[in-house]
Amino acid sequence: MSRRDDLRRRLAATSGRGRKLRGIVELLRPYRRQTGLMMVALVLGTAAALAPAPLAKQAIDRGITQGDTDALTVIVVLFIISALVVWVTSYAQTYLTNWVGQRALQDLRLDVFRHLQEMPVGFYERRPAGVLISRLTNDVEALEQMVTDAVTTLFQASLTLVGSIVILLLFDVELALLTFLIFPVMAIGSFAFRLASADAFSRTRETIGGLTAYLQESLSGIRVLKTFAQEPRHVGRFAELNADNRAANMTTVNLNAAYFPAVEFVSAVATVGILLYGGHQVVDGDVTVGVLVGFIAALNGFFDPISQLSQVYTTYQSGMAALDKIFALLDEKPDLVDAPGARELPRPLRGEVEFDAVTFSYSTAEGTKTALNDVSLHVPPGQTVALVGATGAGKSTLAKLAARFYDPTAGAVRVDGIDLREVTMKSLRSQMGIVPQEGFLFSGTLRENIAFGVAEGETLSDEVLERACRAVGAWDFVQRLEHGFDTQIGERGVQLSAGQRQLVAFARALVADPRILVLDEATSNVDLRTETVIEDGLRRLLAGRTAIVIAHRLSTIRQAGHIVVLEQGEIVESGTHDELLAAQGHYWRLYRDWAEQAAA
Repeated sequence: MSRRDDLRRRLAATSGRGRKLRGIVELLRPYRRQTGLMMVALVLGTAAALAPAPLAKQAIDRGITQGDTDALTVIVVLFIISALVVWVTSYAQTYLTNWVGQRALQDLRLDVFRHLQEMPVGFYERRPAGVLISRLTNDVEALEQMVTDAVTTLFQASLTLVGSIVILLLFDVELALLTFLIFPVMAIGSFAFRLASADAFSRTRETIGGLTAYLQESLSGIRVLKTFAQEPRHVGRFAELNADNRAANMTTVNLNAAYFPAVEFVSAVATVGILLYGGHQVVDGDVTVGVLVGFIAALNGFFDPISQLSQVYTTYQSGMAALDKIFALLDEKPDLVDAPGARELPRPLRGEVEFDAVTFSYSTAEGTKTALNDVSLHVPPGQTVALVGATGAGKSTLAKLAARFYDPTAGAVRVDGIDLREVTMKSLRSQMGIVPQEGFLFSGTLRENIAFGVAEGETLSDEVLERACRAVGAWDFVQRLEHGFDTQIGERGVQLSAGQRQLVAFARALVADPRILVLDEATSNVDLRTETVIEDGLRRLLAGRTAIVIAHRLSTIRQAGHIVVLEQGEIVESGTHDELLAAQGHYWRLYRDWAEQAAA
């Protein structure tokens, strides 16, 4: 069991604040040695920082008023030693805190990213990419501030407060009890602030997530946006989201502006009260000057931690709100996983694909919708089967079931006679190639994109890449590139045309050498000239492989061994191109309409 899975299991046993605190403990667990050293430095530094008040009392009462220069010298040396200890421990504490925090958050980012990689395709169809990006960026950043700043301040301020209370009591019990009257006022104010700020900080996490999501979507669709000249509308919508985020943050600003000055004011009033009361006691001879001076000095160690704890609460609230969002994401369990004891598909596959009475339904806002209904289809090894039909007929759903992006609601999908639910998804997809409607390319070089599907650590020679490009008709444009295979193609392959990107996607599929190939409208976004080049490449790509081809342009499927016509999730017709034309049924009408459009 991985540490992330162990973290998820531990969190499942708790709820509320305990769950969050347990999550932080689990993040820090691998670095408990460094965390322990940090705590030692924190305790020593806090003790040294509390020393000046008692030393000031001794300097006045034993050194100055008694005229004892030796005692004064010793006290001054102790002052210097305490300052050196504070300096050294502060350095160690700061270094170790950030060392541990950065590594723990690095682990968390990796855990979240790995978790996202495990989620099925359906998960991303329901989640805006920008919100997921916000979890890994904005929310982890908020959590970083809490781990590296708030947690340390929490412990340090708490120790300082406890130490200051002890020192005040040792100085003068009566003055200390008078000072402690401030606690009820502080407690009531802190409780009210906590109630008011909890929702406000949660709202800030939601608004920044929405802002990031809209930004990501707008930048991804920038070409469509500019095509329809919708820049003003998008700027207006972004301004609305930005204003929502500002309003949410201003709520927290207003709360902070009201609360923290109030804490400072109460502290100042309490200090004035102690000076008045303590001054009368000094005049009456009930306490010494050293006690009063030391007591006033120690008050900073009493009020400052209270103020720090109040201030750290804002960071704590923001971090906890971010932690909620991150844990909610980690709580999302993949609804498509390998079954216990799933076996590996044999290599190489023969390539037989069978859909046995397959039904697939999914939930929508209006209710349950059936995409496929009792579909049975057998694809022999090495045969090309073409799926045709109107938009929404179920063609792409059938192809996604073959790749096990989804499991059927009823029935079974088998490869070489083995139910896909009984095998590992990796062993299936390592022998399957998918070329979608838009060949998605990653930023980087052309070489990296063509070799994307090969095993990790395996390198391909230029000769192998060239053969693949020649086979699918991509070599003509590749050899014209200034840097050939080492050409940087930009984000999503923006430096290439749509047809060139699709040819690269074919070359990528060919290099991976799949036994089963799925082409999902792979030629619909290219011009007729490029389509002719692709058709020549397709014949070589499909040779000896089982293929499921989805196409609106029926010219690309005339040579298919078997053509299946789908309508409203059911097979209504099947056969060869010539057989279906002779039958003058659904396929004949589709082909007639396509031919008329092509001739127009």
